[in-house]
Amino acid sequence: MSKLVYSFGAGLADGDASMKNLLGGKGANLAEMNKIGLPVPPGFTITTEVCTAFYALGQKYPDALANEVKAAMTTVEATVGKGFGDAANPLLVSVRSGARASMPGMMDTVLNLGLNDETVEGLAAQSGNRRFAFDSYRRFIQMYSNVVLELDHHMFEDILESYKEVHDYTIDTDLQADDWEKVVVKYKSAVEAAMGKPFPQDVNDQLWGAVGAVFRSWMNDRADFYRKMHDIPESWGTAVNVQAMVFGNMGETSATGVAFTRNPSTGERLFYGEYLINAQGEDVVAGIRTPKSITRVQRETMGEGGLSMEEALPEVFLQLVQVYGQLEGHYRDMQDIEFTVERGKLWMLQTRNGKRTAKAALKIAVDMVAEGLITENEAVMRVDPAALDQLLHPTIAPGAVRDLIAVGLPASPGAAVGEVVFDPDEAEEMSKAGKSVILVREETSPEDIHGMHASRAIVTSRGGMTSHAAVVARGMGRPCVSGAGEIRIDEAAGVFKVRGREIKKGDIISVDGSKGEVLFGAVEMEQPELSGDFAALMVWADKVRRLKVRANAETPLDVRTAREFGAEGVGLCRTEHMFFDADRIAAVREMILSETKAGRVLALTKILPMQRQDFVEIFTIMKGLPCTIRLLDPPLHEFLPHSLEDVEAVANATGLDKAKLLERAKDLHEVNPMLGHRGCRLGITYPEIYEMQARAIFEAAIEVAKAEGEAPVPEIMIPLVATEKELQILKDRVDAIGREVMDYEGMEIDYSVGTMIELPRAALKADEIARQAAFFSFGTNDLTQTTLGISRDDSGRFMGAYVEQGIFDKDPFVTLDQSGVGDLIKIARDRGRATKPDLKLGICGEHGGDPASITFCEKAGLDYVSCSPYRVPIARLAAAQAALS
Repeated sequence: MSKLVYSFGAGLADGDASMKNLLGGKGANLAEMNKIGLPVPPGFTITTEVCTAFYALGQKYPDALANEVKAAMTTVEATVGKGFGDAANPLLVSVRSGARASMPGMMDTVLNLGLNDETVEGLAAQSGNRRFAFDSYRRFIQMYSNVVLELDHHMFEDILESYKEVHDYTIDTDLQADDWEKVVVKYKSAVEAAMGKPFPQDVNDQLWGAVGAVFRSWMNDRADFYRKMHDIPESWGTAVNVQAMVFGNMGETSATGVAFTRNPSTGERLFYGEYLINAQGEDVVAGIRTPKSITRVQRETMGEGGLSMEEALPEVFLQLVQVYGQLEGHYRDMQDIEFTVERGKLWMLQTRNGKRTAKAALKIAVDMVAEGLITENEAVMRVDPAALDQLLHPTIAPGAVRDLIAVGLPASPGAAVGEVVFDPDEAEEMSKAGKSVILVREETSPEDIHGMHASRAIVTSRGGMTSHAAVVARGMGRPCVSGAGEIRIDEAAGVFKVRGREIKKGDIISVDGSKGEVLFGAVEMEQPELSGDFAALMVWADKVRRLKVRANAETPLDVRTAREFGAEGVGLCRTEHMFFDADRIAAVREMILSETKAGRVLALTKILPMQRQDFVEIFTIMKGLPCTIRLLDPPLHEFLPHSLEDVEAVANATGLDKAKLLERAKDLHEVNPMLGHRGCRLGITYPEIYEMQARAIFEAAIEVAKAEGEAPVPEIMIPLVATEKELQILKDRVDAIGREVMDYEGMEIDYSVGTMIELPRAALKADEIARQAAFFSFGTNDLTQTTLGISRDDSGRFMGAYVEQGIFDKDPFVTLDQSGVGDLIKIARDRGRATKPDLKLGICGEHGGDPASITFCEKAGLDYVSCSPYRVPIARLAAAQAALS
């Protein structure tokens, strides 16, 4: 570390927007806004490297930091003409976090720092507004005590509410100067009683206390949870921004606000946001007061009373419009801005790329291409592939019966149904138990993030469109209704009351985040149509991606859904799913119970026409496209009943012998069935099973080719191969069946035989196995299991601890273990293609729909990924981004 502190102010700055990793997003953008001539209060940024050093040194600062901070503070004092700690002419500062990735509300902030019993009098004299000075002082005491001294903020709120009640005040702005002076005395007394010492008066002690608190907040529970949820590395650290205060609470010509240059929910090109006259920024985002709309159009749309900023402060509003146009043009993206108006002068406190819903992200990206701000490729890179999942969730069906119980603000779109829950911890517990829950709160706080993540939707009775609940819900893709002021919550009693009704904990409600409505009961939902902006982005993505995208699907519904989402074939058809169907399970069990090959063949003859029809349906939908059909994989015991009750029920329903069923189930029992008699081992010991399946595939392919005039492209996949000989034996049998069917039908079908690479030995011996295989499909679910020696079915019991302690960066069953399993894939690629240069390579485990794993597949030179139907759009976009990167 050479330079620890970077100054900005008066149109000059040590840093710029490109230094986000060092200065954090906020610090980098404060510097950049200075350089492009926007009105920014002067200040300085302590770098993210200091945060890293702070923890490495046992929560101590590097030696050089104190002198650099002192010099930077002197520069700020000279710029504004005030002194930090000067009793007659005090400089006050804000101390804010600023990580390189936006983490709204997750870390701590302290405003009005530098106030004490002497400087508050100087501020009162300097401003000519004693009420403002003591309002600022009480805010500082509460915030500093909560953030730095770790005292409960409710203690201060109780004091204030009691004071208001005694004096018959309704809202904070009713209190006058002498009221705030008395509240300050009460606040300081409460601090001294709780701490055993007075509230700190030395401004330098205040500053270093706040800086340390911001650094420590990088590791608090809510920030840690947020980082894990958004894959933000702990090693990045946060910067600290110290900035001269400007005041939105200096009367009716002062204000504070948060705005977006476009609607973050819909993406519409409308200036959008909220403000409060005579307030500070925390009032807006914390839901302490209900803010007003920035524009007249927004106010009228929302049906609000009062005046919008456009109407109340028209001259400042015009300045703000000019600034937002300048920021969008400069950053070429939708901006989330924070501003303060002090006595009619506009000051910019922050700009950042605004968090948005997937729907908004699509629209903004597509619109900006049309506006000439960005290219098609930049638009592709702008949308988070995982966020597309938001567009694939249900919305409330048109014409559905809506039993409306409350109306609030449409803070985050989408719809959900669930049980009412008031406590975030309980929401998390119920979600883990498999229940769908909707979190209902007066207003969420950063501590609630785990409960919000566990909930299907969030409802708040307070707060606006830029409150904590709204911003976090949009980032998570959760529907949210905020500011539903009709709702009165009695958490202790487990109810909320609204419009004369009482809704209890556990009652079912529905949330329409797009309309801002809360409905009683479960309302009918429907799937969205993916067209318009979505279709445009997918066209651009498909232009640049190299990887093909297929689907894991075996039912006609799944195959059709996959095709509609743009799948270029079936990458994994799990034929065992077909065996479980009610109309054929009896024949399957008959086959398993048979003691002779003749008996098994007889039973399989009954299954053949049903299996053939399965493939006819798949091939018809995917005509002309490759369809990888995996032959039977699971052990046979899975098809048999095991308990006495189940055995008896099956025997009664099928006429099969109960004793034989029970005896056969015992015979087939294995200690470790996932490493037992399954996959190709079934084909070796019971060749008639694979022969029946191969016959069904070839007969179906020819039937479809004759009916549709276009032949499918069957790719027959042998699972769990460990040796070349296994594959050779089974491939010869498949080829023989194919030859027999094609000769009989008088028609040739283009097909291939390949294998799943899901065992480490298969990867290591890929050069030999490739002599028999036309393709490899990496079954990364099992390859991960067999490489790590961890069962994916049981790993949930301890995987959280492994990720938390950094043993794994992520759950290896969600995101591919690139350094272990990934190396085996690369070995198999290199050795397989050394034998057969045109060997086709794909991946069909769950990792095929994970964007980070898809990036690996692109780098590894695979030909395709295959994923669940609803993740096909995610995979298409992720593959495009991987190619562009």
